Amino acid sequence: MLVISGNATGQEAVYLKGQVLDKASGEPLPGATVFWKDQTGKGAVADIDGNFSIKISNTDLPATLEIRFLGYQGISRDINNKITDLKFFLSPEEMSLEEVVVSDRREDHNVLSTEIGRNEISSEELKRIPALFGEVDLLRGIQLLPGVTTAGEGTTGLFVRGGSADQNLIQIDGAPIYNPSHFFGFFSVFNPDALTDVALYKGNIPAQFGGRVSSLVDISLKEGNTRKIEGEGGIGSISSRLTVDGPLFSENSSFVLSGRRTYADLFLAFSPNEDIRNNQLYFYDLSGKLMWRKGPKNKFTFSTYYGSDFLGLDGQFGLGWNNWINSFNWDREINEQLYLDVSAYYSFYKYLIGFSDEDNGFDWSNYFSETGIRAALTYLPREDTEIKAGIHSQLYYFAPVDLQPASGSGIESLVTNPRIGLQNNFFIALKEELSEQLSIEGGIRFGLYQQIGDGVNYLYDDDDVEGLGQVTDTLEYRFGEKMQHYQGLEPRLAVRYLLGEGTSLKGSYNRNYQYIQVASNSSAGLPIDRWVPAGKYILPIRGDQVSAGIFQNLRNNQWEVSLEGYYRDFRNIVDLKQGANILFTDNVETEILTGNGWSYGLEFLLRKNIGKTTGWLSYTRSRVFRKIRGINGGFPYPPRYDRPNDISLVLSHQLTDRISFSGTFIYTTGIAVTFPVGSYEVDNQRVPLYNEQRNSDRFPDYHRMDLSLTLKNKNKGRWWQGSWNFSVYNAYGRKNPFSYEFTDIYNNDIGFDRGLGEEVSSVRPGVVMTYLFGILPSVTYNFKF
Repeated sequence: MLVISGNATGQEAVYLKGQVLDKASGEPLPGATVFWKDQTGKGAVADIDGNFSIKISNTDLPATLEIRFLGYQGISRDINNKITDLKFFLSPEEMSLEEVVVSDRREDHNVLSTEIGRNEISSEELKRIPALFGEVDLLRGIQLLPGVTTAGEGTTGLFVRGGSADQNLIQIDGAPIYNPSHFFGFFSVFNPDALTDVALYKGNIPAQFGGRVSSLVDISLKEGNTRKIEGEGGIGSISSRLTVDGPLFSENSSFVLSGRRTYADLFLAFSPNEDIRNNQLYFYDLSGKLMWRKGPKNKFTFSTYYGSDFLGLDGQFGLGWNNWINSFNWDREINEQLYLDVSAYYSFYKYLIGFSDEDNGFDWSNYFSETGIRAALTYLPREDTEIKAGIHSQLYYFAPVDLQPASGSGIESLVTNPRIGLQNNFFIALKEELSEQLSIEGGIRFGLYQQIGDGVNYLYDDDDVEGLGQVTDTLEYRFGEKMQHYQGLEPRLAVRYLLGEGTSLKGSYNRNYQYIQVASNSSAGLPIDRWVPAGKYILPIRGDQVSAGIFQNLRNNQWEVSLEGYYRDFRNIVDLKQGANILFTDNVETEILTGNGWSYGLEFLLRKNIGKTTGWLSYTRSRVFRKIRGINGGFPYPPRYDRPNDISLVLSHQLTDRISFSGTFIYTTGIAVTFPVGSYEVDNQRVPLYNEQRNSDRFPDYHRMDLSLTLKNKNKGRWWQGSWNFSVYNAYGRKNPFSYEFTDIYNNDIGFDRGLGEEVSSVRPGVVMTYLFGILPSVTYNFKF
């Protein structure tokens, strides 16, 4: 890296610097192009904050600088000296286009960059996708991208290229979130009005990010308007939302406040059935972001999010969970070539279960948190070279389980111990354009992980953890004392070779380590899934991935087409024993089995970004397997989310200035399951009989079509703008199975039993299929002011 970046230049580089902003709102315009009028080959693209830096020399002046941005009126400025910190304000063009997609990337960035396995969805694209119950959902939009599958109907869990749901790092402004769903996975926790961009990394994950072996979902909350107060929101079939933003004290500061709440519990209160009227069912979330600029070189942001869910059944059962996330970021420009980014965050997750029963009642709760700080230096020695280096420290705290048996209950009290993990990561990365055809991106991330006290390690008879798990002794550790140590080197490499204008070949290799994971027998992900850190008996997961692909843009970058293939290898993944008890034990290691896994696939994507009709078509052919001693006789088996074929079609069309139409079609192979091979009777009850083969059967193939129509009100030029959205989920009424129950079927046929000498109702073994949704219409009123 030092050799490549240390090449001498003919003269000292001087840069003209500035910022491109929206004239009306003062918001930055990321992706704006800046170039010299008579030297179009010398230019720059504004970053996510609208800042640009363009090389200049004495011989260039005086010259004319051109500033352009899609959907805005371009401007020209005469530059006579090497002044810096210029600000350029662009005004929107008077066009018939209703929406302008803002991006911090060039239109051909997907071809020219070294990024592979990366997809983006803007907040505007999300809002055009038909919604369940009229509620726009970020994670459901990501599920429509190639290489991403789900665990079943109505869930928002992500399974990326063969990885499980807990192997995805989902972060908001750099802070991780551990349960990104409301309503048991039917909705994600992200309010689309509060978001700007969403990026999914499933291939080459940058070296500054780590901790998960499958993917990174990087979500950015939007910054407030610095010129005037604005707002938007919606009133839907199941929830309502509101977002307000504007300047805080001056044009150098802004705020965003956003809230959302369901009102299903309010409707329950009007039910004539007392059992239903006393139920509770709701979720709400609140988020906010503050931005402050101190001079042209310092920018500070503070983001916060809080979400809460609760389900209560007539005072007999209760289940709830809460997310609370805080993030602070400081971006500083040290000089024209050196930049500093510092962020600190705190992520907290709590969940609880309660049963009201005289004999078996209890209240169970638990929480865990992650605290972290990340600092990175970015050095730009030349226009085509970038070096990034930094450190990332993380502290995990898994609290003891709090189990309170009801008075008179036969349940015994449970005493568990805390689990604490300390992790320090060091990273360095290089991006270099070696020639016009060849570019590379390389990096190394080195992780040092320790499980530390306060805590205990259990010793087992003959070290037989996976057997009977008989404890022979207990080792206690004081606070901060090292209990177990792991370390791992994570190399990253990506290469891009340009075949011609608009076409490139790419390849990458990634290694990632994951030091915390979920021990759960539910592949869909539940709010009460128990996260466990690596320790004496639980090894960190290691994931290796090799991928390659061809990328091409057509018709002046209006169309994108790509074909990617990958192979991924997993080591030290866990699965549960049959009948495992995870929630009510301090000896989690005795309830799990450890093994390896692998996945491979081919992904096709055709995408149209410009014009009245936009959208994409994706197809994924993939397989996932695990091999764990003690499961499936030691032979490979597919996990539940293995879906060999996955097709998604997303289309949006602007019919008129006021009317737009969108639709999605999904087809996937059915999930892998284990059906019983027979049954037997116990105490006059029929019990299913299973063999050792895990997930050797499948549900029927899943397919569904959703449709949406948006009608904007005639309110052009007014301070209030409203629109109506009419959506139909599962438009042709496909009954996709959610579950199958193997049980006795009773019917009304009366027959004479000669053995009993009396008439009896007929009983036969059968299967009951449950599906969640038929044709489900919804209406939402959206507004801006």
